[in-house]
Amino acid sequence: MPLEAGLLEILACPACHAPLKEQDTELICTGQDCGLAYPVRDGIPVLLVDEARRPE
Repeated sequence: MPLEAGLLEILACPACHAPLKEQDTELICTGQDCGLAYPVRDGIPVLLVDEARRPE
């Protein structure tokens, strides 16, 4: 289930404060040097750096 457009506009990466983009079941940081992927569980973004997946 996609997130509401208004919600995605105000969310930012907790690590570097760059905007996030939605991809599958994750929110991906758009920061050049960051790129963390945050999970979305049951429609709720989990914006904890400890829960984020590092880019490969």
